[in-house]
Amino acid sequence: MFFVAPFLVSERGEAPAGLRHRWCGLSLIALTMAGWLWWNSGAVPRTTGPFVSDGLTLFVRGLTILSGAILVLLHWNQADDARSAESHACLLAILAGVNLVAAANDLVGLFVALELVSIPTYLFLLLPRRDAPAQEATLKYFLLSIFSSAIVLFGLSYLYGATGTTNLHAIHQAFDANQNLPHNPLVAVATVMLIAGLGFRLTAVPFHFYAPDVFQGAPTSAAAMLSFLPKVVGFVALLRLIGPGTGTESTLPVWIMTPAATPLVWWLAVATMFVGNLMALMQTDIRRLLAFSSVSHAGYMLVGLVVGRQDSGPLSGIDALLFYLCVYGAMTLGTFAVLIAAARSDKRIESLDDLSGLSRTKPALALMLSVFLFSLAGLPPTAGFLAKFNLFIAAWSQGVESSRWLACLLGVNAALGAWYYLKMIGMMYLRDPVDRRPDTPRFEVPALVAAFLCLVLTIGLFFAPGALWNAIQTLVK
Repeated sequence: MFFVAPFLVSERGEAPAGLRHRWCGLSLIALTMAGWLWWNSGAVPRTTGPFVSDGLTLFVRGLTILSGAILVLLHWNQADDARSAESHACLLAILAGVNLVAAANDLVGLFVALELVSIPTYLFLLLPRRDAPAQEATLKYFLLSIFSSAIVLFGLSYLYGATGTTNLHAIHQAFDANQNLPHNPLVAVATVMLIAGLGFRLTAVPFHFYAPDVFQGAPTSAAAMLSFLPKVVGFVALLRLIGPGTGTESTLPVWIMTPAATPLVWWLAVATMFVGNLMALMQTDIRRLLAFSSVSHAGYMLVGLVVGRQDSGPLSGIDALLFYLCVYGAMTLGTFAVLIAAARSDKRIESLDDLSGLSRTKPALALMLSVFLFSLAGLPPTAGFLAKFNLFIAAWSQGVESSRWLACLLGVNAALGAWYYLKMIGMMYLRDPVDRRPDTPRFEVPALVAAFLCLVLTIGLFFAPGALWNAIQTLVK
């Protein structure tokens, strides 16, 4: 797609009408082939070498293929015919990088995989639109992304200096063999740097400052991608780095590097939940609101990382985290899909006032958006309720006072978040439309298909969560 596309565009930047449909179809074919290979991959797990194939790798591969297909549908009409090929190629490269992060078993390979996610993201933000807001959003993300990459590389170098190896399996064995290694000052610095650098991808406080500005200026499909895929990358990288490799016989706790990691992430989770929700309460721009919503959900998922693996409680924090990650992908991508489908032909939905009266002008889309907002708020009968309930039970059943406080704070923040989600629903159903101009009929069929798929997942995982939950417990041991 990168090499062929320039030959189909004239020197003046003109392309045949409808060319973007071919590139989108090619992207879906590529993801379908990848899905077929993933579904039929019954190979014996490989736990040695620079890249491994274990339960976590298979789980992330399936998650990214499905979410990638939804993102292709969202991005279908976001880029024009002349830029569609490179834009979709960047999206496929990002998805490949996510999978390589999940498979990484070496510090060098992990960093290269992280950059394979970051570098195409810069182009993905800029290609669909080159107006001033898109350029500003791209520049802000670029500058902060390279800064976070430098911090991650700094932490990886200290980890290598403390253990003498770049192989993650060997690093975990070194911590298992040397009980004094977690107290090494080099390890403490490495842990702080890694959590800080990857916190940028999670949009965890205080590394979240770019999110509202980038979400506001970027194309809607790019904002949807940023709300989900970087979180998958960040949490999977943390699981690879700070915890033992999944699928192994290791009995190490999750936080094997330094005792200071658990309280650090505890406070990070609390700050992220409160800042995200309190700032979202004050927003009038819908993209900035969803950006701070993304921040708060990162805090919820950090609760699962704090709890970690436990044998005494009924639920594992890591299992609850991965379940929440899947549900969050469905409900947040579905929200952006409705925003794309509900936009006017001459203006996209930007402020909360643009949602006013949507139940009267486009009742089906208003109903779908209401379901996604209910799920984001954690209300039944949606999968968001089960996802938050699992995190609460995992934290409470750990039996530690700090974890029970964390469970209570999670419940408080869920109530705070429900306020602005229900406010959006009230705008759609209780107010008259602000813009009464006649609108040219437009049918965003790909976005509607994506919204419907997300709706099925959001409702279906509430009534039948067993398949996903069993897959997580079976694959990610």
